[in-house]
Order: sequence, then structure tokens, then C-alpha cells
Amino acid sequence: MNTLVSTDGTALACSVTGSGPAVVLVDGALCHRGMGPSAAIAEQLAGHHTVWTYDRRGRGGSGDTGPFAVEREIEDLAAVIAAAGGSAAVFAHSSGGALALRAAAADIGITRLAVYEPPFSTEEGQSERFRRYVAELTAALAGERRGDAVAALMVYAGAPAEMVDGMRGAPVWPLFEAVAPTLAYDAAALGDRTGAAVPADLLATIAVPTLALDGGASPESLRAPAHAVAAAVPGAAYRTLDGQTHEVAAEVLAPELLTFFA
Repeated sequence: MNTLVSTDGTALACSVTGSGPAVVLVDGALCHRGMGPSAAIAEQLAGHHTVWTYDRRGRGGSGDTGPFAVEREIEDLAAVIAAAGGSAAVFAHSSGGALALRAAAADIGITRLAVYEPPFSTEEGQSERFRRYVAELTAALAGERRGDAVAALMVYAGAPAEMVDGMRGAPVWPLFEAVAPTLAYDAAALGDRTGAAVPADLLATIAVPTLALDGGASPESLRAPAHAVAAAVPGAAYRTLDGQTHEVAAEVLAPELLTFFA
């Protein structure tokens, strides 16, 4: 494990594995190196790339210097890329894709960008649902009700409330609560003031090769944003991974990434 320091002094915990051209992985909501898909993806890529995984601020072993702004997370990713040699390909999952897209538009040294199902709002009524989720999340975090904040995300994502209530006693729940404040960071990256609308004007400024991926077994609410991202980023490619859901299998994802990053 390495520790990097971001522009505002925030310590960022990261791990490096493999050898070859640098790839940085960006996690989605609630995930970090110790919980989420990055470790398995890194293992699949490490035979061809030097893979950098890092804990986004407020998660795992990283610090969290306030006040928060999306620009701070872009600076964090820039610090990882700088440590990787100044340029790197990036793969980002879910809401991490929204952050990575904004970072690519900011020109921080990303050479190629692949995103998997960034959950922007594309369906009728989805933006209003996202705004209600953000209001519920904000109230829960302000009241130090971290469990309610996690539950709000899960219900917004489509989990039945009864199932979420049952999960509160699961061993993983305290791990979710530990990083619950960072749900606000993901909401900001998606666009908490726009209802998570696809930022088409911003995406049109991205000048690096981009690949938008989705899973063939995912709901249309997750597949449509990937297609919209591919349509908005100049020259972007779009791929569907047959049979995959939002929890994409690393062994299915990796061949697509290796081909794209080669």
C-alpha cells in the first residue's frame, strides 16, 4: 500500500499491482479497495498493466478534508495519475464513471477512459426521483443517521424497502455506514443540482478515446445512460456485455478493457 497526498492535503491510500502501462480504477458508491469490484478487476488486468486502485476520499484508508467539492475528487484522481507517471488509462464503475468523465473533461492526464453503467437520469421522472433521493440523503446525513442514508440509496436503486430493512442486521451493514457520508460525493458527481441529467455539453469536450459499457441483463435505467454517454462523447465506442448486470464479473469485463487499453 502507498499513501499519496492530494492538492488540498488529503491523504489517499492506494495499492499498485502488475506491470505495464498504467491503469487507474475508480470505484462507485460505497466501494473502496477493501469492499467492491476493484480488487478482482485489478487481478485480471495485472498481467498486462500496472494497476492502481485507491480509496476515494472518506473511504477505507483515505482521509477527508473539507469542505467537499467535486473538484477535490478530480484533484485526487489527478494525484493518483501523477504518481502513476503523469498519464494513465482509467476504468470507472457506476457513479465513479460520472466522476471519471468529469475528470477526463478537465484534462488531468487520462489517456483512455472506460466507464461501466454511470447511473445518470435518462428516463421520464428519473431526475425528480433523484432529487427526492438527494433530499432524503441530505437530511439523513445531517441527522447523523448513516443507516438511513445507505437505505435511501438502496431504495432509490430499486431494492424493496423490506429487503433493505432486513439487510440492516447483516455483517456488511456497518461497512456501508462507515462510508455513508461519501454518498453525497457520488450524488454531486452525478449532478445533485440537475437531477443527475447526462451532462452532454461537458461530455462533448472530452478529447480522449472513450468506451461506454453496459450489461445485457441490466435494467434499461442503467443501460440507457451508457448509450447516452457514448452518443455525447466525440468518437466514443459503446459495448454491451451479454448476460451481465450492474455487478459485472471481472473475468467478463477484463477482455474488453484489455482490448480497449491496448
